[in-house]
Amino acid sequence: MASKRDYYEVLGVTRNASKEGIKKAYHKLARRYHPDLNPGNKEAEEKFKEIQEAYSILSKDEKRKAYDTYGSAEFQPGARTTWQWPEGAPEGFAFSFGDFSGIEDIVGEVFGTRESARARRKGRDLEYQIEVDFETAIKGGSKDITITRGSNCSVCNGSGVRPGASTKTCSKCKGSGKGPSSIFNMSKSCNVCGGTGKVPTDPCQSCSGSGRLPLTETITVRIPPGVDNGSRIRVQGKGEVARGGGTSGDLYLVVKISHHPIFQREQDDIYIELPITIYEAALGARITVPTVDGAVLVTVPSGTQSGTKLRLRGKGVPHLKNKERGDQYVVVKIVLPEQINENSKKRFEELAKTSPYNPRTHLEKYIR
Repeated sequence: MASKRDYYEVLGVTRNASKEGIKKAYHKLARRYHPDLNPGNKEAEEKFKEIQEAYSILSKDEKRKAYDTYGSAEFQPGARTTWQWPEGAPEGFAFSFGDFSGIEDIVGEVFGTRESARARRKGRDLEYQIEVDFETAIKGGSKDITITRGSNCSVCNGSGVRPGASTKTCSKCKGSGKGPSSIFNMSKSCNVCGGTGKVPTDPCQSCSGSGRLPLTETITVRIPPGVDNGSRIRVQGKGEVARGGGTSGDLYLVVKISHHPIFQREQDDIYIELPITIYEAALGARITVPTVDGAVLVTVPSGTQSGTKLRLRGKGVPHLKNKERGDQYVVVKIVLPEQINENSKKRFEELAKTSPYNPRTHLEKYIR
């Protein structure tokens, strides 16, 4: 097992820091790295887990004393510790929040609130794929999409209980409304009662006691300029509605860009193939070329070779963060007519005699 960073170093405090000093350091770091404030940021998530682990140990006098004596190995499964794991060590981690009962209040303090557990309850996040056309992905815009998400039953208000009927304490969570503890879901809802701590004695007939009904709605989503395949757009509050009240989850839209018939995208640059005649390649030409901003005139220099890239600065894709645009590259392709008449052949024969040129001289030394 990989060694862990020193818990004092994680919180940025000295080993003789006071309990209040440790708490203040934790609050400061939790505000910065909390997953709700850093959606999709895996580095922040890992940092937040590390902060929680350090605080769960250093905030308890007995655990801190054991840590100072034996280090973090004292709290890993199978160690010589006398600590007892409430439901077995949590998979993938070397510590538990099993006896860290004040975590909800701590999180409330971190964000300047003392909300009730019900008010802090959040619905499940949803993920949909959204197809965006090429030009909207570059310029931005809006798109109407239809989603279906879980919502509270309007008859029982999400309780799952027939109006006028009674409830009983949930046997799974013993009325606490909490499931097994984990790193991010410090007060993970019980999967039987949905976090309410109660189950119906007479279920609501409208939702069969689940307290949930599907809600289908059409919403308008803003597409920021510069999105690419795999980009995630967050729509706050359009995930699952929290059961029995609380904050709705969020909707995450994973972008898929539609194929464009002439443009190809590589990160923030756009490529287009420009067919030209042999005459234009030899003599040079001014050719109109399409861009996402409209047509522009491009100068093809005399003697241009097939495969040459002509750069149009700032005609590419805006970067998602700084809005600076990439470039468009015009890739030249010399094309001959499919049918060449006898008169044209004679002219080419005359040209070959008067202007002999061998483009394969570099291959001659390899020919045996």
